[in-house]
Amino acid sequence: MKSPSLLQEILEFNDKFVENRNYEKYETTKYPNKEMVILTCMDTRLLELLPKALNLGNGDAKIVKNAGALVAHPFGSIMRSILIAVYQLQAKEILVIAHHDCGMCGLKADPVIDSMLERGIPQETLDTLNYSGLDIKNWLHGFESVQDSVKHSVNTIKNHPLMPEGVPVHGLVIDPKTGKLDLIVDGYQN
Repeated sequence: MKSPSLLQEILEFNDKFVENRNYEKYETTKYPNKEMVILTCMDTRLLELLPKALNLGNGDAKIVKNAGALVAHPFGSIMRSILIAVYQLQAKEILVIAHHDCGMCGLKADPVIDSMLERGIPQETLDTLNYSGLDIKNWLHGFESVQDSVKHSVNTIKNHPLMPEGVPVHGLVIDPKTGKLDLIVDGYQN
């Protein structure tokens, strides 16, 4: 007998979750109780640690995640999500929270590209992307300093032409082991 797939395990659990009405303790609105939006990393260590370290419960904040908590493009989906949170979902403050020991810190594009090639992405596809104007090595490259990365993202958000005046944008780095926060940028001071 074949063991259940990850998807099947999730669906079976979900059926019981709904049947037992376990969702009731999580009911809230789409508006963040603490009127904030957080950009943070997708790191698995932050899934429960970050909300606990910030005293956040379900419904307290909008949370946007990506690799490195980085605003890599001022008109990409991360910035769009932050702007929607501010303009439509009552977020009044923004927190960029990266973390120590991030996989994006020191990440080089070449090993990622090598892995793509090993997993069947044709070199021609990569060449086409490069010829089309996407500098794939730059696009896949990480950052050298988590603190500088946070400052970059805060600066991109704060100075975005569509960001209204007066929205505090804070920058922090969390320890993924202890949850300790280091303040990098105090958005009230800028």
